[in-house]
Amino acid sequence: MAWKPIHFGLAGMMLVFGSFNTLSVKWADTMESESVDGTKRPFNHPFLQATGMFLGEMLCMVAFWIMRWRASRQPASAYPPLTDENAPKKFNPLVFLPPALCDMTATSVQYIGLTLTYASSFQMLRGAVIIFTGILSTIFLRRRLAWFKWAGMVFVIGGLVTVGVSDMLNQKDCTPSNTTDLDFNTNNSTVTQFSIMTAPISLAGTGPACKNDTTNIFVGDLLIFCSQIIVATQMVYEEKFISKYNVPALQAVGWEGTFGFSTLAVLLVPFSFIYVGPQFGNNPRHVLEDAYDGVYQLAHNPLLALAFSGTVISIAFFNFAGISITKELSATTRMVLDSVRTLVIWMVSIGVGWQAFFALQLAGFCILVVGMCLYNDILFLPTVRLVGVKLGLMDGEVAEYRDLTEEVDSGDVEREVQITKEEEEEEE
Repeated sequence: MAWKPIHFGLAGMMLVFGSFNTLSVKWADTMESESVDGTKRPFNHPFLQATGMFLGEMLCMVAFWIMRWRASRQPASAYPPLTDENAPKKFNPLVFLPPALCDMTATSVQYIGLTLTYASSFQMLRGAVIIFTGILSTIFLRRRLAWFKWAGMVFVIGGLVTVGVSDMLNQKDCTPSNTTDLDFNTNNSTVTQFSIMTAPISLAGTGPACKNDTTNIFVGDLLIFCSQIIVATQMVYEEKFISKYNVPALQAVGWEGTFGFSTLAVLLVPFSFIYVGPQFGNNPRHVLEDAYDGVYQLAHNPLLALAFSGTVISIAFFNFAGISITKELSATTRMVLDSVRTLVIWMVSIGVGWQAFFALQLAGFCILVVGMCLYNDILFLPTVRLVGVKLGLMDGEVAEYRDLTEEVDSGDVEREVQITKEEEEEEE
C-alpha cells in the first residue's frame, strides 16, 4: 500500500509525540522546584505523573466522540457497511476496569524506575513485553507460537541483558558529601560504589554525582523489566475478553484512561499518609506520594509545569496517532515507528547530557530491533523468502506459508490450520 500524505503526518505525529512523552517525564524528573516547606527539591512524584498520563488517555475519549459526531454528519460513509461480525457489540464499561488497573500499576512502577535509570534504557527495557506476552498467550490463550517468534524472544532477551549490563558498567561514581566522617583506612577522599549490596537505594535527589549509582540503575531497570509482566497480562486480558466486543480503539483507550485516572486519583489520598522515610519519600513529610506538594512544585516552576503538561497532551496525541496508523497501515508499521522512537529518545538523551554514549547500549538496541523484527516476521524472514523464490530454492506458495490458529467456540480449544499446496489442489 502506497503511503499518502496523511500517513506521513500520522507517522510524524506518533514519532514526535511518542518521543516527547518519555522525554518530558524524564525532563520533569531532572528539575527542581520550591516545595511546600520553602526548600528546593527535585520533582520526584511518579504517582502524580502517572495520574497525568491517564488524564491524557481520557482525552482520547473526547477525540472518539468528536470523530463519531463528524461521522454522523457525513451523508455517506467511505467505509463498507457494518455486518454482524465487525459491528461493535454492547458491552459493560466495567470490562475495562481490570486492564485499567494493570495499566495503572505498570505505569506507576515504570515511572518509579524512570527516576532511577536512563530514559533510553526505560524505552528499550519496555521491549520485554514481547517475552511475557508470548509466554502468557501460550498459557491462557492456548496459542502455538511459530518458531520465528520464539527466536525473536531469544534475541529480545539478549538485547535486554546487553542493555542492563551496559547500565551497570557505565554508572557514575558516587562521591559522599562528607568523606571525613567515614573511616575506610584509606587516603582516598572519593568512594566509588560499584557494589550492588553496599550502594543505597534512594529516590531522593542526592546530587548529580550520586544520581545514577549502580544500585539505583539496577533497581530502576529491574522495576521497568518486571512491570512488563503486568503490561503483558493487560494485553492478554484485552485480547481474550475485550476484542470480541469490537470496541473502537480510541474509545477503549478512553475508558481505560477514565478508570485509571479515577482509581489513581482516589489512591493519592491514602498515599499521602503512608510514611516511607526520607530515603524513599522525597517530599517534606516523607510519605509515599504527596500530591499537594507535587502540585505546589508545578505552580512554582513554569518549565516543570510545561513538562508535566507535555506528558498529558503528548500521550493523547501519541495514542491517537498509533491507533490511526494501525488502522490505516498495519500494526507492524506501528512497531517499526516505536523502535525508531526508542532511537530518537536515546539520541536526545545523549544530546542534552542526561547520559553518555555507550557502545554496548547501542549493541543492545540493535539486538532488540532484530528480535522484534523476527517476532513480527518483518524484514529478515521476508527477505530470505524473497531471495529463495528468486533463486528458485523455494516455491512461491510455500514462501507465503503461515501457521494459523483459530479458536473453537466450544471448549475454547485451538486447532492448527496448515495451508498447503496439496489441500488447495483438492479444494479446486
